[in-house]
Amino acid sequence: MAFRIASNTTSLAAGRYLEVAQRQIDHSLQSLSSGSRVVRAGDDAAGFAISEGLRGQVGGTKQAKFNAESAVGLVQTAEGGLNEQNNILVRLRELAVYAASDTIGDDERGFLNSEFKGLTQEFDRIAKSTRYGAKQLLTGTGEAFQFQVGAFKGEENVIKFNLDANTTSSDVGLSGVQINSQGDALDSLDSIDKAILHVAGTRATFGAMQSRLQHTIDALGVQAENLDAARGHIVDVDVAEESAKLAQAQLQQQAGIAVIAQANSSSSRALRLLENV
Repeated sequence: MAFRIASNTTSLAAGRYLEVAQRQIDHSLQSLSSGSRVVRAGDDAAGFAISEGLRGQVGGTKQAKFNAESAVGLVQTAEGGLNEQNNILVRLRELAVYAASDTIGDDERGFLNSEFKGLTQEFDRIAKSTRYGAKQLLTGTGEAFQFQVGAFKGEENVIKFNLDANTTSSDVGLSGVQINSQGDALDSLDSIDKAILHVAGTRATFGAMQSRLQHTIDALGVQAENLDAARGHIVDVDVAEESAKLAQAQLQQQAGIAVIAQANSSSSRALRLLENV
């Protein structure tokens, strides 16, 4: 074995391996603390690019789900107003049937008519005051809605809804209807029944849209979950594997330190040979 003092290649080689071990330790600690296998783009350039694309798609899908949920909120707001209008129509029909009977007189019909008129006015007020933000929902504005329910551009990622619901008293045929007399009360029954059908048809339209949106929300939820899982398969750290790498690197580090100490002692032995010269 040759003894050298000008260069200590053994120590240099051990130092190089020690640097590699330290780099692995640093990477393992970063991976374990962050939960990500890809700490830097250089760890897996292709995987990093794919995962970032998936991350954008997951974010867009979750926002699309939120959009669909907001659209359901709009539909439910309209449904709330329609439900109360339907309750009013049921009460108006009760009053009309009551006024059509000879068990009461004209004075009593006048009292019933006062409630009838008040409820008709409230029916109209509900239609005009049911809003989602600044949008009137029950006055037949004809506004076309587009709900973005996908992470990408394209018709398949949009749900369109034309808001033509009109349940004002004039549109459903309640304007001018009264029950002052027995004849008026009987005539009003036909108008009220038509109004009930009109409101029921409007509710069915909103109900169909709500059902569609709910299925969209469920589909987007599953899609976001699966995309998240796919991205996690690429970038999430395997804790067991990374812990094993960390332990191995730490052992290599300790061995490297020991080797450097041993290599440095070789130069000292060479110097002892010179003491006798």
